[in-house]
Amino acid sequence: MKRLHTKTGIGLIAGLLFCSCAKHEILQYGTEKPESLIAQENIDSYAPLISYIDKNAHPNFKWGLALNMDDYLNKGVMYRLANRNFEEMVMGYEMKHASIVQADGTLNLSKLERLVIAAQENNMQLFGHTLTWHSGQNATYLNSLIAPVKLPAGSDPGQGGINVPSESGYAMKMTNPSVVNAWEAQTAYDIAGIETNTEYILKIAAKGSKAGSIGIDLQATSNYTGDSFGAIALTTEYKEYELKLTTTAVRNRFIINFGQYAGTVFIDDVSLKKVGTNTDIIAGGNFESGIRGWFGWGNSSTRSQSAEGEGYGGPGGTVIEKTPEEKKAILTDALETFISGMMSVTKDYVKAWDVVNEPMSDWPDQYALKTGIGKTDLAEDEFYWQDYLGKDYAVKAIQLARKYGNPNDILFINDYGLEGGGNKCKGLIAYVNYVESKGAKVDGIGTQMHINSTANKDDIVNMYKLLAATGKLIKVSELDIGLGDNIKTANATAAMYQQQADMYKFVIEKYFEIIPKAQQYGITIWSPLDSPDRENSFWRRGEPIGIWTESFVRKPAYQAVAEALRNQK
Repeated sequence: MKRLHTKTGIGLIAGLLFCSCAKHEILQYGTEKPESLIAQENIDSYAPLISYIDKNAHPNFKWGLALNMDDYLNKGVMYRLANRNFEEMVMGYEMKHASIVQADGTLNLSKLERLVIAAQENNMQLFGHTLTWHSGQNATYLNSLIAPVKLPAGSDPGQGGINVPSESGYAMKMTNPSVVNAWEAQTAYDIAGIETNTEYILKIAAKGSKAGSIGIDLQATSNYTGDSFGAIALTTEYKEYELKLTTTAVRNRFIINFGQYAGTVFIDDVSLKKVGTNTDIIAGGNFESGIRGWFGWGNSSTRSQSAEGEGYGGPGGTVIEKTPEEKKAILTDALETFISGMMSVTKDYVKAWDVVNEPMSDWPDQYALKTGIGKTDLAEDEFYWQDYLGKDYAVKAIQLARKYGNPNDILFINDYGLEGGGNKCKGLIAYVNYVESKGAKVDGIGTQMHINSTANKDDIVNMYKLLAATGKLIKVSELDIGLGDNIKTANATAAMYQQQADMYKFVIEKYFEIIPKAQQYGITIWSPLDSPDRENSFWRRGEPIGIWTESFVRKPAYQAVAEALRNQK
């Protein structure tokens, strides 16, 4: 090994010693935090939302959220978020008819009992939602209760032992060999006496050799214009249909368009009447004596009387329809069974309910009740109590809630679109007044407010003023705010999120400003998290509607909500 030169080595060592005694300096390499990070840190510095509500100033105000029952019972992240930030919760689905009423009509209340216990353990108030609605119903069970009774041939449907001959042996059979335009295969029946600007109701039983649809119109042969009853969705079993239309001109032909249905269609028990009368405009609509008066054309289609036993109620049987009075009595009993059962496991803890949900029509008459009459595309869980119990269905529901609940329970009627600028808010208020005129007290009105950040603020203010003037408790019952028409999370911008935050703040501040303190029941956030973009997303799929992201990150809307709550005195 080569030796280090002595002088050189001494100099090197001295140099190293000198360096070791020098002052140590840390070089500073800095960069500014991104504004987005600073903004998020600011949002994250806020306390839980419930802490911003001044309970001395607003002792009765309830700050709530909606969630799935399993999310609370499983005690995961959503459970902790709910308990930390809110004081009242409502179930999005699991307290509705379809989740409680089983196929045989029995009530499965065990899970609801567990929820009540879990809520009590955390001092979390539970709001009841909902006792009477047209959606979320076990429609299959309810329809089975009022379905016609089909008796075999020779049976005695009465009390006197008299055999009634079959009136359901035959139908009209129509065939179409291939799919063409709807009007290229038609069956018609000429009629008289159809007036203009008049409402008519059609009742018909129909089935097909396969699933499909046919259309039915009233037509004027002078110019071949018409008014449509809409489409009938056929199944391979007979179904009854009830359709309505209002004529726009004089019509003289009843016509069935089945060009787009390749197969065989059976129709039976055809009845066409002017609403409010009992005169049948179509004669022989049971086809027991043939198809006299019926004719048609197009695409080599055919029409004939069916074989005996192919009619509705066949083979060779008698169909006993339940009367409207019988249906009303049966369904009133079913509603009482549901409401009494719900109250049996909740009344010791649940003190407020949406008794009637979404009663009002969207169009054309927002003072009218919703109806399923004339709809051919009813969902599996869709059932309109009002079509059978009448306008007083809400009266009965509230009476039952009072009977089986607590005397001082707070009972709401709730609807959406009240901020829409139309007459729906006025229509709902008018219906509340009607219900109360029948002796059923309504304590509060709920406005759902599933809106976008672009909603008309003047319409929101006007809605609040109308609701405040009722003197009722007012609840914003299902608040969530999207970014615009179907704008998805992937397309959201920072500016959109800020606009959303501003709208959340506006809605909450105006509620406190316009609704008198004595009428402020509370506000419920319907979707605290952004909605996931997947097939089973239950609400506003893929839209960033929450105040947290899907991964529980606070959004600008969180800060806006906190400030809106904090500023109320």
